[in-house]
Amino acid sequence: MVTPSRNTLHHHVKPGKSWSEAYARCHEAAPEAFDSDRLRNLWGGQWRRTGEPLRSVTPVDGSSIAGPPMIEPDEAREAIRATLDDHKHWRDVPVAERRARVTAAVDAMDDHRDLLALLLVWEIGKPWRLARTDVDRALDGVRWYVEEIDRMIDGRGPLPGPVSNIASWNYPMSVLMHAMLVQVLAGNAAIAKTPTDGGAACLTLACALAHRAGLPVALVSGSGSRLSSALVRAPEIGCLAFVGGRSVGGQVAAALVDTGKRHFLEQEGLNTWGIWEFSQWDLLAAHLKKGFEYGKQRCTAYPRYVVQRQLFDQFLAAYLPVVASVRFGHPLAVAHDDDPLPELDYGPVISAVKSAELARKIDEAVSKGGVPLYRGTIADGAFVPGQDTSAYVPPVAILAPPPSCALHHAEPFGPVDTIVVVDSEAELLAAMNASNGALVASLACDDEALARRLSGEVQAFKIGINKPRSRGDRDEPFGGRGASWKGAFVGGDHLVHAVTVGDDPGERLYGNFPGYSLYPPT
Repeated sequence: MVTPSRNTLHHHVKPGKSWSEAYARCHEAAPEAFDSDRLRNLWGGQWRRTGEPLRSVTPVDGSSIAGPPMIEPDEAREAIRATLDDHKHWRDVPVAERRARVTAAVDAMDDHRDLLALLLVWEIGKPWRLARTDVDRALDGVRWYVEEIDRMIDGRGPLPGPVSNIASWNYPMSVLMHAMLVQVLAGNAAIAKTPTDGGAACLTLACALAHRAGLPVALVSGSGSRLSSALVRAPEIGCLAFVGGRSVGGQVAAALVDTGKRHFLEQEGLNTWGIWEFSQWDLLAAHLKKGFEYGKQRCTAYPRYVVQRQLFDQFLAAYLPVVASVRFGHPLAVAHDDDPLPELDYGPVISAVKSAELARKIDEAVSKGGVPLYRGTIADGAFVPGQDTSAYVPPVAILAPPPSCALHHAEPFGPVDTIVVVDSEAELLAAMNASNGALVASLACDDEALARRLSGEVQAFKIGINKPRSRGDRDEPFGGRGASWKGAFVGGDHLVHAVTVGDDPGERLYGNFPGYSLYPPT
């Protein structure tokens, strides 16, 4: 779809930032991983020209980019066996050497920071500032673990087998690569499946730099359903790390039931912000604006606001100017060659398919009785003239989505807010707990004691009072309640403990397990 915009006049991709230039820089930086015409897979210490490259397009403008090279199940099993061999050698490497090699890998990635960020812009549509932040969070976080690892592994050892990582596309560096480097630092080999929807080139470059530093990492691409038997159930695997939706997460959890494998499965939940007996509207407005970053395509986004009826008019007075001010468009479009890259709240969603899916869900909610409070238009965005804009979704807000529609109970994973009005504390809590567990929630309430009492009934892992909560960095724990999380929690000591074993055979990790749930202070 090509849609005219009133903001496209004279805009063009900033020189030096095109996909072809980015790929050429990758080929120059790591020719072992980037052929001139395709990406390679990595296992057993070798980059392999294997797998059928998936035809991929960037959500930024619909043009072709390098797709993940999709391997077959037998190759995935070979990769797992090779990663086990790597694991057996690596687990005996002294921690001082592990620290040195991980530091070398992080330093090399820092040297290529802007290239990694540019790949994130093209592959998953992140605005430039947020793409650089994703890279920086990964590298700064791993440096913190390097300093803390001696204390964290005291009395503990590596797992019996490598860690298998299956993650969503939205945070290739600060979630997936960060986790792999910590897993390696703790004494394990790590293998990851490239997210099919985006991030292949970014992860390929990061893994090439990690491999050059002597780290036991592997990267493979393929269909999740076809590779599941190898990457989830293979007996060689010591732990499974998963980040994704509840549908796929449920299938993964079912596949793990009889294996007894260590695991942590981060799944979606409908994160809510309750507003009750509140008056600090300027404070809330600042949080609302920041909440639209990356088009709410993150696990800790807040797409649901639960508002006390008596405050609804004041909420709208604060909310509507914010949503009208949200800036979106082509992340690399400038009017003049020397202009800085645009300061956007978000670019495209991950694909035109996702955009169309959101449009159907919005139409369904409105046709069944939801009230459209705000609907932006593509013309509000800034684009290159004539570009494909089919992956872009203007901000939308819907009041009272009916229970029979998808937006009532599920996370949209896009720039779509839903608002529910309530009259009692009981209704507030019921609406905030609509999805059987969440990762985060917040309460806007002038009376902190009341907010803390209410928060005790909210089924979320982290609850903010007059502020949002996030995944967190360094030693901050992260997990979920209800169906939003299965297995060990992560963050700081919890992440390292999840990928190591202690002397006590009856050790009970913090987490949400079939037989028990144990929550740390949050």
